[in-house]
Amino acid sequence: MWYPRLDPARLAVLPPAPPIDAPDLADRVRGMLLGVAIGDALGNRTESMNPAERAAQHGRIEGYLPSRYANGAPAGTPSDDTQLTARAIEQLLADGALDPDELAFRIANERIFGIGRATRDFCNALRSGAPWYEATQLSAGNGALMRIAPTVLPHLLRGGTQLWTDTALSTAVTHNDPMAIASSVAWVALLWRLLNGDMPETPAEWLETYTEVLRVLDRDQVYETRLEHGPLQHWRGALSELLDTEVRAAVSRGTPVHEAGERWYSGAYLLETVPTVVHIVSQHGHEPREAMLVAVNDTRDSDTIAAIVGAAMGAAHGTAWLPAEWRDQLLGRTLEDNDGYLFELIDEAVGRFVG
Repeated sequence: MWYPRLDPARLAVLPPAPPIDAPDLADRVRGMLLGVAIGDALGNRTESMNPAERAAQHGRIEGYLPSRYANGAPAGTPSDDTQLTARAIEQLLADGALDPDELAFRIANERIFGIGRATRDFCNALRSGAPWYEATQLSAGNGALMRIAPTVLPHLLRGGTQLWTDTALSTAVTHNDPMAIASSVAWVALLWRLLNGDMPETPAEWLETYTEVLRVLDRDQVYETRLEHGPLQHWRGALSELLDTEVRAAVSRGTPVHEAGERWYSGAYLLETVPTVVHIVSQHGHEPREAMLVAVNDTRDSDTIAAIVGAAMGAAHGTAWLPAEWRDQLLGRTLEDNDGYLFELIDEAVGRFVG
């Protein structure tokens, strides 16, 4: 039975993902997974601040802030973005392929730091005894997109169409919403291209690479912005339409991310998160450190946006670009006191799925 709220016929239109043969694939995968954790850790101390408020308190953030979870030292500690990405990796390592029932169990089995509302409601429903396809939420928040990168792992060396099905199912475990599923599949398609060493050359090509897949999947979807003022108040349409109009114009004009964010906002709703992420990677895809710093400093949902951007920058550029202090001061936790575990998990995933 097909549970995701997206017509499987739309997925069937997508061509099979080609097997990845990039000679540095292991480093790109490592960069992708580390990028999630580093982006999360750079951003989660100031999540939900407006950019101007953040700048007034901290200046331009370029490294980890002091953390009460590390005795006040500057350190990279996790929030839900890192934790849920790690649980997705754990499930794939344990079972060799996506198993929605097992993924659901792992998501709900232990404490989640800074949990989003949809994921919290999912966990509560699952713990009450509901199967995942009843516990899942009709939510267009970004809580599935932030953990979707590991879905590529079992498919790296063989490609195929199951990648799209698995991405839809993984998203639907917690966020069974058509826009959530479409945005995840389009993002995985972009990650796949980056992992294969085929990096878009221009800002417009970054935007089009994501949007061309999204258009296939979200045709006729209608969502409304949640803005309380401005020209996009009560805007209605598909996510791809917003990218084709607003983001395309911002990319063409070179509009700074913080200015564009004032127009469409940069919160946890996918009509805000995805335009912001695509705008950042389109403008800064060839300068990964700057892409991360823009995500951390110039957005509101800074940890999740930086985690998603970090996955793309790692897939595109591997690990060499990562500043030493970002890597050295990342504690590698997924719980309160398991320092280093994330690094072991990534090593195991690379060994298992890349070789």
